[in-house]
Amino acid sequence: MVSLLPVIVTGVLYGLAMDYQMFLVTSMREARVHGADPVQATVRGFAQAGAVVVAAATIMVAVFSGFVFNGQPMIKQLGFALAVGILIDAFVIRMTFIPAAMALAKDKAWWLPAWLDRILPDLDVEGEKLARRLSSSHAKPPRRTHSTVR
Repeated sequence: MVSLLPVIVTGVLYGLAMDYQMFLVTSMREARVHGADPVQATVRGFAQAGAVVVAAATIMVAVFSGFVFNGQPMIKQLGFALAVGILIDAFVIRMTFIPAAMALAKDKAWWLPAWLDRILPDLDVEGEKLARRLSSSHAKPPRRTHSTVR
C-alpha cells in the first residue's frame, strides 16, 4: 500500500460524508423548523433526502468500483478503498446510525447551549425571516425614500 493512499481516501471520504450529512440533516432541520416533532422531523427529512443520498452514493460506488479494473495497483487500491468506504459511510453511518441517534435523542438532538447560540451568527439559510418580512411588508405600502420623478 502506498503511504499517500490513506490520506487521499480519508480526504475524499470526509468530503463525501459531509455532503451526505448535509443533505439528510438539512432536510430534517427544515421539517423541524416547520413544526414537526423531533422524531417526525427525522422521518420526513430522511424521506425527502434519502433518495438523493442513495443515488449519489450509488453513483460514487459505481465510479470508484470501476477503478478496481485498472492495471496499476495504487489505482486498484484507491478504487476499492473508496467504494467500500462510501458503502459503509453512506448506507450504514449516514442512513442508519445518524437518523436512529437523532430519533432516540429527540429534542436533545436539536438543543444548543444558550452561550453558543448567542455567539453563533444567525444564518437564515431557508429564508424564513425574509418570507416573514415580505409578508408583513405587503400589509402596509412601501415607504419612498427618494423620488425619481422631478
